[in-house]
Amino acid sequence: MFMNEKPVVKTFNDGSKIWEQAYELFTAKVYIPTNNLPDNIINFGFSAPYLIYFEETPLSQDEAKNFAETSGLAKIAAEHASSVVFITPKTGDWNTAPEGIFEELIASSKIHQYYEDGFAILNNRFSHTIDGYAIRGAIYKTCVFGKNKAADYIAKNLLKPLQGAGLWGPADVTPTVCILENLSVIPEIGRRNMPIASINNSAEINEVVTKGTDLSYICNSSDYVQIYKNFVGKFRRWGWVGDLQDEPDFEALGMVEEPCFTKVKTSKDNNGDDKGTDTHEIGYISYYNKGLFDNGPVPLLLCFHGGGDSAKYISQVSEWYRVAHDHNFLLVCIENHLNSTATEMMELLEVLKKQYKIDETKIYGSGFSMGGCKSWDLYQEYPTVFAGLAPMDATFELGLNVFGQPSPCEINQKELVPIFYVGGEITPLPELPFQAEKCRDRMEYVLKVNRCTKEYNVSFENQNIWENKIWGISGDEVKIEHDDSRNSNLTMNLFKSEDGNVYTIFASVSDQGHECRYHSCEHAWRFLSQFARKNGKITK
Repeated sequence: MFMNEKPVVKTFNDGSKIWEQAYELFTAKVYIPTNNLPDNIINFGFSAPYLIYFEETPLSQDEAKNFAETSGLAKIAAEHASSVVFITPKTGDWNTAPEGIFEELIASSKIHQYYEDGFAILNNRFSHTIDGYAIRGAIYKTCVFGKNKAADYIAKNLLKPLQGAGLWGPADVTPTVCILENLSVIPEIGRRNMPIASINNSAEINEVVTKGTDLSYICNSSDYVQIYKNFVGKFRRWGWVGDLQDEPDFEALGMVEEPCFTKVKTSKDNNGDDKGTDTHEIGYISYYNKGLFDNGPVPLLLCFHGGGDSAKYISQVSEWYRVAHDHNFLLVCIENHLNSTATEMMELLEVLKKQYKIDETKIYGSGFSMGGCKSWDLYQEYPTVFAGLAPMDATFELGLNVFGQPSPCEINQKELVPIFYVGGEITPLPELPFQAEKCRDRMEYVLKVNRCTKEYNVSFENQNIWENKIWGISGDEVKIEHDDSRNSNLTMNLFKSEDGNVYTIFASVSDQGHECRYHSCEHAWRFLSQFARKNGKITK
């Protein structure tokens, strides 16, 4: 489904761009308007609307540009560093177009940390190959527009549960929102959580829409900008089962979402894209409650995303922003941290200390997947900086860093750092000791450095006699917290250190694959935030 070569991009006089590509069932034209966002440094794609316009009749590239600009779709795209994707069926007529066009479109779409000109570059960091090129679009933010015959096609084929290729495998790929104008057929609505905007349709059709879905918007004007603001932009369809969620409204929450970037010196151990350069730029997005700094310095949590995703993605999929909102701390999500080192994070910290009022005794870190590995880098290389760390869902072999290379310094062997580690019990990737020896070794290492009193005397080969089937041994205390939102349990093993305090928690989540959940982040923060590092030592 992916393109083997980069598409040929046409650039207009105003700097906007367009390209097109033929697929099995349709042809796509991708129009990229100009914008004033730092989208070459900050990846806005994970929260940007995927604006899909089913053309009633095929448009030329110039006509597509003109329509995007005059309809307001280009304005919406520009405000989110997105694009407008025009779709025409290969048959040339929506009346004869086959089912499956939308599913093929989704299978041909990706959000990735490497991108340009409206397409994602599927750069494989491990094999050092490019696995193809895809239309750049978030499949959980699909906004499908159609008028006349194109709207009829959507009304007959897309208002129901659809299965297809998701970000990480088979998933519910139902459109997030459908916008239907001038229908001549009665919509066939197959799910209650199907947001539908009905434009200039009959009273009969509007009645079917309002009765068929819990989420409808009826109007007579095709003012796409206003329709997006009032209705379309409020939703996203999340997860493998197509759950509909509200988009975070930071203004309503009284929060600031602040994209920033700075330049740092490239450290010698950088094995990312900037290897060998003198300096490079690091992007980050800060989240904090308005007025947070009015009463003095505040705690800071650095957050690192998984491989292939972004700062905006980890802030929202994990809902760390909610934790920051509820507990009044500064959350800084690092963009494309896989091109930066732990050493460069120290320079970034100095920048943040100048930018914000930060309580330097309460600096924490967390990360998911490859971001979890970056958190382990901080534990290994700069333990005296942090009052606590929460790596999640990943580790490399002991002594290796996020690049899979030996750490540039002798790793921490004696500096206690509070740790909250969590992994999914049904993940396909090695996250927990019963899944991989490197996970067992990491647990043994932390228990030793944090001077825990329980002896970790289990081997990976002898799992059949483990006392605890996941960790090998159980904590001095075991706590279980139920997650009502996912009907799962967070099981936490608490290990006491020599002074009788608990600085180490190893946790697992039932029925969780390779993912990062709000419930885990909330409990991680509650644990970590009780600690401070004063005069180099951890205190409660």
